[in-house]
Amino acid sequence: MQPHEDADVAALDSLTVVLVGIAWECAHAAPPEVSFPQTRLLLVLDRLGRVPSSQLATAMGVNASSVTRLADRLEALGYVARGRSPGNRSVVTLEVTESGHEIVARMLERRHAALGALLDKLPPAERAAAGEAARQLLHAAATIPALGPAAL
Repeated sequence: MQPHEDADVAALDSLTVVLVGIAWECAHAAPPEVSFPQTRLLLVLDRLGRVPSSQLATAMGVNASSVTRLADRLEALGYVARGRSPGNRSVVTLEVTESGHEIVARMLERRHAALGALLDKLPPAERAAAGEAARQLLHAAATIPALGPAAL
């Protein structure tokens, strides 16, 4: 790496700490019985809609048994519902319930407020540049399968 690349990587690494901190704090908008991994499942599933559990596992980058365990608890709490695929009754589907949608909405509202407050610390031109840089990074990340679009 060249010296400026080291500084760029260090800056992104520091930003990661801030963004994960925001995600962690906003996950506390969920009820205390919902763990951080369970909030992640809710966020990803809410974005995907009703999907086979195997598709959810792929989107989250975890194995199917992890999704099953997380979904078991969320189903017991009434935040996720299981179903069957109309085309193949052996395929188990998952979807967020109305109560689950309410949790996701609270988390996203809190996260958007925190991110907005962070951006408000920048002058308008720098704020626009930060937004454009974020969009470019997201576009680049979408081309790397391991980074994928799984929500946090």
